[in-house]
Amino acid sequence: MNFVFLGAPGSGKGTQAAMLAEKLKIKTISTGEALRKEVLLQSEIGKDAKSYMDSGQLVPDNVVVGIIKKQLTEGDCDTGFILDGFPRNIKQAEDLGEMLLLIGKKIDIVFDFQVAEEVLIKRIAGRFSCKNCSAVYNRYFKVLKKEGICDECRSNQFDSRSDDNEVTVINRLKVYHNSTAPLIEYYKKIHLLLPIDAVKSAPLVFEELVGTIRKASIQ
Repeated sequence: MNFVFLGAPGSGKGTQAAMLAEKLKIKTISTGEALRKEVLLQSEIGKDAKSYMDSGQLVPDNVVVGIIKKQLTEGDCDTGFILDGFPRNIKQAEDLGEMLLLIGKKIDIVFDFQVAEEVLIKRIAGRFSCKNCSAVYNRYFKVLKKEGICDECRSNQFDSRSDDNEVTVINRLKVYHNSTAPLIEYYKKIHLLLPIDAVKSAPLVFEELVGTIRKASIQ
């Protein structure tokens, strides 16, 4: 089966995509990860994307669509795939539909991960990670057992992404609601959209996700 995961930044859709991909043995295509890789490589596309990402703006459609097209035509998508972070607007959704039609594929379910905005802000602006072992924490939801010391490796060195600050997060959410939220209505009209309560803990969200897929697959 092929899935699209919709949800604002911090909704947990990336975590759920990884868990579902492992369970179903299918590929996750994350535009965010692909773009960040290009930024780290300092490629031309990465330099271009970085200016948008740092200010919380969406990367232009032509850049994102090119990455997705390449991913979808690789053989490891034959057994199924999860699109995490794409499409982000109606134009991208239309481009996706055309791409899939050409290669004989279709989207089976579009999941909408729903979380209140105040929770999203805390989830993103509050997160940080250990520089040594990459363990992830949050000032609001997953605090250190001992102040300044990593629970996992005892390091005292931590880091956070430059775009994980409250001002940028609020801007990212505004961009999401203006550009991406209309996709909810788009996919609802063609009867592909299913909501997921993503405020719950990750295991409970995953349980609901898998249960929904099972029901859909036997209908």
